[in-house]
Amino acid sequence: MRIDTHQHYWRYNPHDYGWMLPGMEILKKDHLPVDLLPLLKEVGIDGTVAVQARQTLEETRWLLDLADQYPFIKGVVGWVDLRSPELHEQLERFSSHPKLCGVRHVVHDEPDDRFMLREDFVRGIGMLADFGLTYDLLLFPQHLPVACELAGLFPEQPFVLDHISKPLIKDGVLEPWATDLRRLAAFPNVTCKVSGMVTEADWQAWKPEDFAPYLDVVFEAFGIQRVMIGSDWPVCTVAGTYPQVMQVALDYVAQLSEAEQADVLGNNAIRFYGLLD
Repeated sequence: MRIDTHQHYWRYNPHDYGWMLPGMEILKKDHLPVDLLPLLKEVGIDGTVAVQARQTLEETRWLLDLADQYPFIKGVVGWVDLRSPELHEQLERFSSHPKLCGVRHVVHDEPDDRFMLREDFVRGIGMLADFGLTYDLLLFPQHLPVACELAGLFPEQPFVLDHISKPLIKDGVLEPWATDLRRLAAFPNVTCKVSGMVTEADWQAWKPEDFAPYLDVVFEAFGIQRVMIGSDWPVCTVAGTYPQVMQVALDYVAQLSEAEQADVLGNNAIRFYGLLD
């Protein structure tokens, strides 16, 4: 089974999606499972993980409803208020749904680069293991050292790094991203998503070879068993079509053995997120 571990759905309105800047007009409309399904079939993807795009409990409920309606949505990474005194009740309510597999916070939009180490946030992360939930790390490169501290605090908590931490691909910059990524990969409880790369490249002029140096670092650092693929659809469409974006990862892993490809393209995601058939 091939799994796209990262895409979003929304019913567009400008209030909730103010992060869509000029040049992102392609995103400013509804994007729903019915829109993605033919693209999955075209590329040969069997299942997906839907990831939060708004920091609301309402969206988490909505994504779980979509997962009930569309069997190809194998799991949901939702949002809960990790800093809330009512977090335990929120986790109890949502974790009763079999397709909630993890949660995420949009850390890279927080003004404090050390936000993840705030006492209330750390307390929230500490509750996730009791509910069998993973945590998606949405970061910029400057947050990687902080992520290392967080991963060290919770060695039993499964973390996954989204979008390889958004390195400066357009400018061809590897350091200090590569060094810090290797430090994070040294924590065995951290996995990495090969996703979201085209939006960090030149939207109009990227080439598949632009990503090779970054992918080399990711696979060397995390190894075959801790890498998974994701599209970041529909955000990725500002820079390429779904097939173009997915082909970058598929072409890179083609150099691996069949068993290794099966792990990267599906088995690792199924194991990490505990995805249902």
